Amino acid sequence: MSEKFYLGRIFDPQSGKTAADPLLYDPDDLTTHAVVVGMTGSGKTGLCVDLLEEAALQGIPALMIDPKGDITNLLLHFPDLLPADFQPWVNADAARREGKTVAQVAQETANLWRSGLAKWDITPDRLRALQNSAEFAVYTPGSDAGIPVSILSSLQAPPIPWEENRELLREKISGTVTALLGLVGLTDVDPVRSREHILLSNIFEHAWSRGKDLDLGELIMQVQNPPFPKLGVFDVETFYPGKERFELAMLLNNIMASPAFQAWIEGQPLDINALLYAPDGRPRHSVFYIAHLSEAERMFFVTLLYSAVETWMRTQPGTTTLRALVYFDEIFGYLPPTANPPSKILMLRMLKQARAFGVGQVLVTQNPVDVDYKALSNAGTWFIGKLQTDRDKERLLDGLQSAASGMDRREYDSLISRLGKRVFLVHNVHEKHPLLFQTRWAMNYLAGPLTRLQLKALNALAGAGEIRETPGGRPLPKAAAASRRESAPPQTGGTPFGAAAASQRVSSPETASAPDLPGTESRPAVPARTVEYFLPNNLTLSQAAKAAGRTLPADAKAVGMLYRPTLLAQAEVRFLQRKYNLDYESVQAALVLEPDPRGVVRWDDWLVEPLDERHFDRRPLPGARFASLEAPLNDARTLKSLQADFKDWIYRTATVNVRANQNLKVYAGPQVSSAEFREMCAKAARSKRDAELDKIAARYDRKIATLRTRLAREERELREDESELSQRKMEEWGTHAENLLGLFGGRRRRLSTSLSKRRMTEKAKADVEESIEAIADYKQQIADLEAEKAQAIRDINDKWAELVGDVSEIPVTPYKKDILVTLFGVAWMPYHLVEAGGRLMELPGYGGA
Repeated sequence: MSEKFYLGRIFDPQSGKTAADPLLYDPDDLTTHAVVVGMTGSGKTGLCVDLLEEAALQGIPALMIDPKGDITNLLLHFPDLLPADFQPWVNADAARREGKTVAQVAQETANLWRSGLAKWDITPDRLRALQNSAEFAVYTPGSDAGIPVSILSSLQAPPIPWEENRELLREKISGTVTALLGLVGLTDVDPVRSREHILLSNIFEHAWSRGKDLDLGELIMQVQNPPFPKLGVFDVETFYPGKERFELAMLLNNIMASPAFQAWIEGQPLDINALLYAPDGRPRHSVFYIAHLSEAERMFFVTLLYSAVETWMRTQPGTTTLRALVYFDEIFGYLPPTANPPSKILMLRMLKQARAFGVGQVLVTQNPVDVDYKALSNAGTWFIGKLQTDRDKERLLDGLQSAASGMDRREYDSLISRLGKRVFLVHNVHEKHPLLFQTRWAMNYLAGPLTRLQLKALNALAGAGEIRETPGGRPLPKAAAASRRESAPPQTGGTPFGAAAASQRVSSPETASAPDLPGTESRPAVPARTVEYFLPNNLTLSQAAKAAGRTLPADAKAVGMLYRPTLLAQAEVRFLQRKYNLDYESVQAALVLEPDPRGVVRWDDWLVEPLDERHFDRRPLPGARFASLEAPLNDARTLKSLQADFKDWIYRTATVNVRANQNLKVYAGPQVSSAEFREMCAKAARSKRDAELDKIAARYDRKIATLRTRLAREERELREDESELSQRKMEEWGTHAENLLGLFGGRRRRLSTSLSKRRMTEKAKADVEESIEAIADYKQQIADLEAEKAQAIRDINDKWAELVGDVSEIPVTPYKKDILVTLFGVAWMPYHLVEAGGRLMELPGYGGA
């Protein structure tokens, strides 16, 4: 459990003094969100900085939207409180107006901060802990002043299933499209009536529902040539004629063609997990500085950011503790009471639903009049500072009263009226009463709003380096990065893609001192309804030579690129067997470099790692040449036959092994590790063993209980027999004594009486001995049964322990209906054309997936 936030000290409104008692705030209360209201100069920024500092100290990551530049102060950590640390951030103009040098003001500021922190019991160790608590960085969408942000990830298909999240993803599409249209100047669009919105939304849905990403270029192309024939019941051309679609495409293209737009597609992707957590798991505090953007650009970015946060949030497990913070330093215009900008829908949905995922929002405004209090009624905490006008106060009280039923308006009115600088009223639904408190001294230096020109130095101060990126703005995946650094994966026997064929395509120096380039400039047409793919040129010339096992001569020079046709086939294979609890998917891929003209392919000889179509080029490289399209790739009928043959080959040969424990009825596919399978078997064995143990124990316990009952009864009879034996002996001794006394007294006794007493004594003695024997017998039977029970338990344990290891493998093949061919067609593979010593070499430019 996190420690509570130290935000200040309790303020007594009666005495007008600050008490010694600290104001401690439970961070988990932020899962119900917080609103901070206060005029300029109320100390609102200081409070928010205090809150974010405490979040960092508790290891809680945060995303912060900074429209004014104040929150950039969170990176000004100076734990040593040296004047030299403060000096670069001191306002030189302000110092000059005061008639002081910058060094003097820096000294005074250091002294002020040292004194202020001491008064609030904040030690240097706590300052250092803050500096090391998280990674801090300032991002600047649409600019490289800080770390640039790429919006391309916002056009990528979200990593959550479409079918289970259809409503959410359609809302995300609607927000993204509205923001995109706003960026091109189309504002106040109605998602139901706007043709532009309807077309773009359908393009996004068509791609995302299939797990395909979009980029702005592809979006522009699909606006001109939509990937679907109809919109509603009308064909696309009737609903939105091509000439008018071209005008929309031009608007989008104008943005893409603008040099300024390059800053939007280069840099850190909107990967929320990467923005919240460093690779080593440390929390990150990411500030998004948007002061430099226009209103349309701000709305565009805020909408994309909130949409990305919501999508990330949906992938997280539920929690009751605070997982992350989203801080918005000024919500004016983004959550208005009447209008519905793209941001409002997302913010409202987050206010209602983010609590379940542990994502808290802190929303700040200095304008309490123009905000939607109905939306803010979901906020559990209100920090209210000094307000500028009575109208502001009345509007706030109206909104707060609607959000907090049972609120004493007169009490709140009185308390708010007494607020001074750095004194806030906190209304927390988790507490019984409102409190006044004075905010503590900020640990970071509050230099005021920083400008764009200061951000590079600020990031350098915090150690926030530039993010490595691909030209498209996406981070290079590890696998792709490896393929670009290393030689291509081996095809068979360590031979790179195309290397064997390329080694034969070397012109002779005797016959060609200046060889002509092979192929033609025009791409040969593929057969009708045949799909074309363009494999990426992901090997440089030196990498290609290394992959082909060749050494480039000193006079080697690249003279062009050549595409050669290959046959690409890839299928998703689902292995489904309910009996074995198997539902496993795999991908089979083959890249046939030079297919037999007869149309016969040994698929086993051309297997490759699965290919991701998203990594393919959309179009050929400019200026490239193309080899001719030979049989069987130029024949539609043969290609169709080969596609069917590929599917048949998978049906005949594809198999997965299911681990099986037939005795335990436990099965697992290849996605389950050996250790996990052993644990599954052990769990099943324990369950069956326990059931058998309960049964055997109950059976023996019943028998033992019966014997114990008999034993108890026999022991009771023994006590009775022993008592009777003792009585009979006394009677016998009494009779003997009476006979002796009668003999001396001259009286005669009957001999039969003595004999009768003797017989009765003997019978009682026999009964005692019989009971003793029976008791010993019962005890022995009980001991024997307990020994049998123990042995039976050992046998059962041994039996089930042995069965745990009785594992076999069952091969499972797919049904033909569960084989889906996802890629099939002509794949154009790039080759480097290299001239050296009058010879022409072809080196494969594609190194695999």
